[in-house]
Amino acid sequence: MGREVTRVVFTRKDRQVFREKVHDCLDALAELLAREQAQPGDPTVGLELELNLVDGNREPAMANESVLAAIADPAYQTELGQFNIEVNVPPRHLDGTNLAELEDQLRNTLNHADERARSGGGRLAMIGILPTLRRRHLDKRWMSPDPRYAALARQILAARGEDIELDITGVPLPGRRDAERLATLTDTILPEAACTSTQLHLQVSPREFGAYWNSAQMLAGVQVAMAANSPFFAGLALWHETRLPLFEQATDTRPLELKNQGVRPRVWFGERWISSIFDLFEENSRYFPSLLPECTDEQPGAVVAAGGTPELAELRMHNGTIYRWNRPIYDTTDTDHHLRLENRVLPGGPTVRDTVADAAFYYGTVYSLAHADRPSWSRMPFEAAAANLRAGARRGFDARVFWPDIGAIAPGELVSGTLLPLAHEGLDALGVAPAVRDTYLGIVEDRCRTRRNGAQWQRATVAAREKAGESRDSALNSMLAEYLDRMHSAGPVHTWD
Repeated sequence: MGREVTRVVFTRKDRQVFREKVHDCLDALAELLAREQAQPGDPTVGLELELNLVDGNREPAMANESVLAAIADPAYQTELGQFNIEVNVPPRHLDGTNLAELEDQLRNTLNHADERARSGGGRLAMIGILPTLRRRHLDKRWMSPDPRYAALARQILAARGEDIELDITGVPLPGRRDAERLATLTDTILPEAACTSTQLHLQVSPREFGAYWNSAQMLAGVQVAMAANSPFFAGLALWHETRLPLFEQATDTRPLELKNQGVRPRVWFGERWISSIFDLFEENSRYFPSLLPECTDEQPGAVVAAGGTPELAELRMHNGTIYRWNRPIYDTTDTDHHLRLENRVLPGGPTVRDTVADAAFYYGTVYSLAHADRPSWSRMPFEAAAANLRAGARRGFDARVFWPDIGAIAPGELVSGTLLPLAHEGLDALGVAPAVRDTYLGIVEDRCRTRRNGAQWQRATVAAREKAGESRDSALNSMLAEYLDRMHSAGPVHTWD
């Protein structure tokens, strides 16, 4: 959710002062990084899961405040839309049976929250985009009543200077020839709330951060292709992972003229490989104007000089309004600070077991790539990694992606033949129990073999129901009813009929 803000309106002076404070924070961060011990440690992992709320008719339930009150657990928080909430899972190491324990913990907390949510007027849905979400649900009045969201919406629209354009041409459903297209204008950023994700966190040392970020960028397109689960929005069949272009467009501060000039979007993949986490924070301060320029009294340079741990509040606030698909995080505890890599490309769901399998694949593969004797990204144009992300989001398992020493290949073939062995090696190096490793990577292998992820199942189910005579609205609603029942089962999505 990010740091709280207390204001909605900011002055020109606020922006100037904020820019200076961000530069002060950058100087303090550079000093901290220079002092850091170069000893690598065992990575610590964490997970955030964004959830949708649905009512008894499987329509969006605008009830996050009452649902959170019923759940009564500080791990659950609001999100942008009143039909969203988020749960944070405490960080842990991966060794031993911790992945299996993560699945148990996540399943138990979600089952408990779902039971309590029903008394608050909603039901939880783990899915990238809620299929029954319509344009009428994206009215400004359905934004969560938090000053941060109001301020962010105001600043994005003010920077853009006009309504937000949503324009996405889809991929034809099975058995169809014609693609469907979303083309509309909106005066709110609330379409962003349609995009619910699974965010994987990886705490690493400063020395290793560049290698991990580069590796995650290489892997992003393959992750999306394998785990796509957002094929419908506003009643239309769009991309297999519509969440990516929708999020990019819904938060775009650029009118057409700035796009034509090549100004960078705030939802950004990046444009080059890096050598340090500092590169990313420096790019953020150089390329993007502030949206929430609220300052604190901290003098970060003085805190560092005194041997303390600075909050770097302005740097963190600014970083929180730039939505890199692999985002750098600086965070603090009561006595120290740490750096995290936040992987944001995965959608929610379909099941808890699928979610943990996706996490196991990511953590194992990115570890192997980051620790390879010869960096794979040195043999891969950065533009190819960006193109892979777009291709994987658009076509899922039907995409073609580029990989060094291989060339163009289907994502499932790349995973089965090249990346799964790397994932095995990485999880072994991290001390994951062999039985646990085989369970979760076996799910990924079977998903590739069957070519069935959440998006493929949703698209095929809706196409079959429409062929049998159902309307689009009826097909989406009944598909979601079946999805919600299966979501609670132990069977991962590749076992669904």
